[in-house]
Amino acid sequence: MSPPRRSSSSHGDRTSTENLQKNNSSNSGVILDISTLKMAEVDSEVPPLPPRYRFRDLLLGDQTFQNDDRYQEEYSMDSTNAQVQVEFYVNENTFKERLKLFFIKNQRSSLRIRLFNFSLKILTCALYILRVSLDNPKDTPCPMCQNNSLTNTTETPGEIKWGYIFWVNRRVPVWAIQVTVALISFLETMLITYLSYKGNIWEQIFQISFILEMINTVPFIITIFWPPLRNIFVPVFLNCWLAKGALENMINDFHRAIQRTHSAMFNQVFILICTLLCLVFTGACGIQHLERAGKELSLFDSFYFCIVTFSTVGYGDVTPQIWPSQLLVVILICVALVVLPLQFEELAYLWMESQKLGGNYSRHRAQTEKHVVLCVSSLKIDLLMDFLNEFYAHPRLQDYYVVILCPTEIDIQVRRILQIPLWSQRVIYLQGSALKDQDLMRAKMDDAEACFILSSRNEVDRTAADHQTILRAWAAKDFAPNCPLYVQILKPENKFHVKFADHVVCEEEFKYAMLALNCVCPATSTLVTLLVHTSRGQEGQLSPEQWQRTYGRCSGNEVYHIRLCDSKFFGEYDGKSFTYASFHAHKKYGVCLIGVKREDNKSIMLNPGPRHIMAATDTCYYINITKEENSAFIFKQEEKHNKGLPVTGLYDAPSRLPVHSIIASMVDQATSYGTVAIDLQNPDPPEESSKLTLPTENGAGSRRPSIAPVLEIADSSAILPCDLLSDQSEDETNQSDEEGSVGSDFVKGYPPNSPYIGSSPTLCHLLPQKAPFCCLRLDKGCTHNSFEDAKAYGFKNKLIIVSAEMAGNGLYNFIVPLRAYYRPRKELNPIVLLLDYPPDNHFLEAICCFPMVYFMAGTIDNLDNLLQCGIIYADNLVVVDKESTMSAEEDYMADAKTIVNVQTMFRLFPSLSIITELTHPSNMRFMQFRAKDCYSLALSKLEKIERDKGSNLAFMFRLPFAAGRVFSISMLDTLLYQSFVKDYMIAIARLLLGLDTTPGSGYLCAMKITEEDLWIRTYGRLFQKLCSSSAEIPIGIYRTESHMFSTSECKDSYLQSQVSINVEQGEEQRDRRESWKEKTAHRNSTTSDQSEHPLLRKKSLQWARRLSRKSAKPSSRAERISQQRLNLYRRSERQELSELVKNRMKHLGLPTVGYDEMNDHQNTLSYVLINPPPDTMLELNDIVYIIRSDPLAHMPEDSQVGQTRSMRNQQDFGTETRDETHL
Repeated sequence: MSPPRRSSSSHGDRTSTENLQKNNSSNSGVILDISTLKMAEVDSEVPPLPPRYRFRDLLLGDQTFQNDDRYQEEYSMDSTNAQVQVEFYVNENTFKERLKLFFIKNQRSSLRIRLFNFSLKILTCALYILRVSLDNPKDTPCPMCQNNSLTNTTETPGEIKWGYIFWVNRRVPVWAIQVTVALISFLETMLITYLSYKGNIWEQIFQISFILEMINTVPFIITIFWPPLRNIFVPVFLNCWLAKGALENMINDFHRAIQRTHSAMFNQVFILICTLLCLVFTGACGIQHLERAGKELSLFDSFYFCIVTFSTVGYGDVTPQIWPSQLLVVILICVALVVLPLQFEELAYLWMESQKLGGNYSRHRAQTEKHVVLCVSSLKIDLLMDFLNEFYAHPRLQDYYVVILCPTEIDIQVRRILQIPLWSQRVIYLQGSALKDQDLMRAKMDDAEACFILSSRNEVDRTAADHQTILRAWAAKDFAPNCPLYVQILKPENKFHVKFADHVVCEEEFKYAMLALNCVCPATSTLVTLLVHTSRGQEGQLSPEQWQRTYGRCSGNEVYHIRLCDSKFFGEYDGKSFTYASFHAHKKYGVCLIGVKREDNKSIMLNPGPRHIMAATDTCYYINITKEENSAFIFKQEEKHNKGLPVTGLYDAPSRLPVHSIIASMVDQATSYGTVAIDLQNPDPPEESSKLTLPTENGAGSRRPSIAPVLEIADSSAILPCDLLSDQSEDETNQSDEEGSVGSDFVKGYPPNSPYIGSSPTLCHLLPQKAPFCCLRLDKGCTHNSFEDAKAYGFKNKLIIVSAEMAGNGLYNFIVPLRAYYRPRKELNPIVLLLDYPPDNHFLEAICCFPMVYFMAGTIDNLDNLLQCGIIYADNLVVVDKESTMSAEEDYMADAKTIVNVQTMFRLFPSLSIITELTHPSNMRFMQFRAKDCYSLALSKLEKIERDKGSNLAFMFRLPFAAGRVFSISMLDTLLYQSFVKDYMIAIARLLLGLDTTPGSGYLCAMKITEEDLWIRTYGRLFQKLCSSSAEIPIGIYRTESHMFSTSECKDSYLQSQVSINVEQGEEQRDRRESWKEKTAHRNSTTSDQSEHPLLRKKSLQWARRLSRKSAKPSSRAERISQQRLNLYRRSERQELSELVKNRMKHLGLPTVGYDEMNDHQNTLSYVLINPPPDTMLELNDIVYIIRSDPLAHMPEDSQVGQTRSMRNQQDFGTETRDETHL
């Protein structure tokens, strides 16, 4: 109970513990004194940890800590306190263990010991050099010789003076210092040997370091007791090898002490340099000493000889003369031949490994330079070049560095690309994982300007690829919370896991929405792809084809933003309506204002309509060839020919004639696409009124109708809704019987069942009641209906068929844009999903509320499946890339099956518009492939030329891409990269594609130019007409031209003439048959009937006639016979395919009336013109892309009330399965 009793007990326990410690040689000890075990509450502070290990701990152990007064007070034992005594100690109590801890284990103390040892070795080498410099061989004493001197001995020519080798002239101060150093080194060596002893004494004795220590120290210690040996030669210069080992250990201890890893490459280079220095120093000292017995050499001459010898130069001016020195040279060369190759091999191996792992981005560079990190699962050459070309296309990013972090070894092609000087100084490849903080530290993620995390889309299991992306995003956010994240995700159901990222692009969302809009707005994929690619608009400017020059120049248009108060384009429209600002900016500067964002609102609105009044703080989003900051304004003044009026400054007088300007890019000089004064009168008025034609003023029949001006402030009565708006806002009771039969059962509301979390709610056309799952099957009847094929349903509109491998959640985004509330009911196309695997009930639950949506199990390589799903009644066939074919042994062969199947359908159904998704954009040249088409070969050469020029859009002139019939999701990777500079691009793209709906924001649609609209003449006049009548903003034109494709020899001009004349005659006859259809067709249709062959333009007809006249001589009989045989061959092949299809249709019990095998698009080409100049002439069958304002923003209140009621009726329809959303 008393303290003495506790002390004795504690002392006894400690003594027994020390004995146990000695026996077991453990590293820690725990003492439990359990006399009586009682649980008691003790309120006491935790004793402090022992201080840092010092030299006094070496002598006293842990006694100072254990005998601390505070320790005894806190842990005093009495009858009322705890009965369990626990003593902790970290360091061993034995003297040997404490010595081992101080000299070996402890990082800081062992570092000091090795530093002291290294200093001793360097001192001994310096003392040897000092002794050599003071040495005089003639004064060398010899205790074994007569008269104690070597000078008195007789010399014979050629005899080796062995006394000069064994004895040296060592002065007493030098000897005293060397003896002291040797004594200290000997004691240290013996102590380290004792502490490192592990039971085998011979292992310690025969170590090279121990032998060298004994050679360099024992002779000096002997001279203390035997003075005649004080001048004996001792090879002290061998201490350089001991210094080398001490320095290596010291560097390792230093890095351990500061807890920082160092490069293995640096360590190996350091070892190699030290080895070379030791070899040279050993050779120089040894040769110099041995040559004392022959031709006396200085230490410098010996050093010179070693350098010349080891560098394999061998001048021969300095050579050893006696055989001992020559033998030493042989030994040194043999050692060098053994040691140095091993060192170089290790260095080469580490260099190769470092090349695989990549370099290291230093902290100094990260703090002084700007860099971004690119995290990928596997780096392919296409992905890398797309990223680098798009990232460095912006001028302000030229000083940025790109650090690639990839877990796989660098590819040979990627390595070759990164060795190009253009990229070698700006791109750093690191092999590592984003899940390791060490690798993120190597990439300096916390100092990065941004982190791009891309998914591996070529993986068979795309869900697993998304899971890896999610973990990388989480790891990057955890390591660097302030670093902006740009994440690419594949499947939409995984998007909500990375919603914390600054920018997220879901691949399947964008893909399916874009493919859906391709069916109603042709070539939407091409339009969006050109908008999100950075281009200067210089592609194709040297081409002889006019359409390529126009198409290439307009492809340079991109989306930019600027504040209204800072803008020259829009600053003067403060307080004006949005429509007024958009039209006049396009008229004056050629820019297309498409959207705006309020300062107090984070949402971007596309075409908010004329009721939106521009404010100085608004952010304007516009399409132009370059941004305003890089534009120069060159104002032109028109000559007045009428009355000789003087020329005045037109820019300062906006009330006079409109200003003509040219916007010249500061990068691309003199790029003129300026505006043209819009003439408000037309001498040739159309015979019939049109939707785009306003009534004549004052009933004057001789004066053509004029286009109403765009009002500065909105006037509700002046804005005439277009046909689509009237269709959407009309009441169901006002529909005709025919229209009511199409959409009388449809209601408007939000889809009740979202297939995944994070989908944006969109107002759609819905069924009043959910359709049973059995009714969604197209090819099988049920108790509700007996239809078994598409013909039996009797659809009034053409079908849209989607071929996919499985019904993923992304397919939901294909249906929503086609069933959006702003689509006219009478123009809704039935959607048929042709799936390889039947969908699950979860997907059917999500689509059963949409009208005219069906599915069928089948594949596109099965003709029977295609015929059953109604391909002959389809307007568009969308072929989605299959996940199982995205990976192949040869990367670019992943599209082989899709391309061949599409080519087969193109031959079987030439009138069908096929929209295909490919994995690799470079494979689009095989779509609708013609082996002998000279024009396609010319386009291939043009693509190579543009690629050599460094164009990011070298594939843009391929006819399938220009026409919007082929698409690759990898083209949209630039959308994520461009968001680093333009953070609004993803939001604008989602609004254009209908993925997001913002209240008051418009939507993308299309209208077709018919004969009744050609009086407008120019694109600028059409801009004014749309803005003044229906408040719509046009952004581009989809143009289809007739073109002659030669499938025979390129030099046969006569055959080309005949083809031109035949096409001309056929088109003239077709024009007479279809002219009445064009007049009665619905003009504002958002669907493009691509099955109709477009009419030849007047220029093409004139060109065909002129080409036929240029035929100098008539064709020979052999040529005519060969042409007839070719036509017969083609006809027989076409008839063969036709018979095949008709026989299969008869076998399936389908009528063959709708199959038309002759109507195709082989003589046309189509392309997209983004924001063409105002003076661009409109042509027949042009399809104009327009952004239409939100219909709900213009609906009267009573209509909105009715709409609300219809949506309320859907609440009970949608709430019952909300909780079944797939996570």
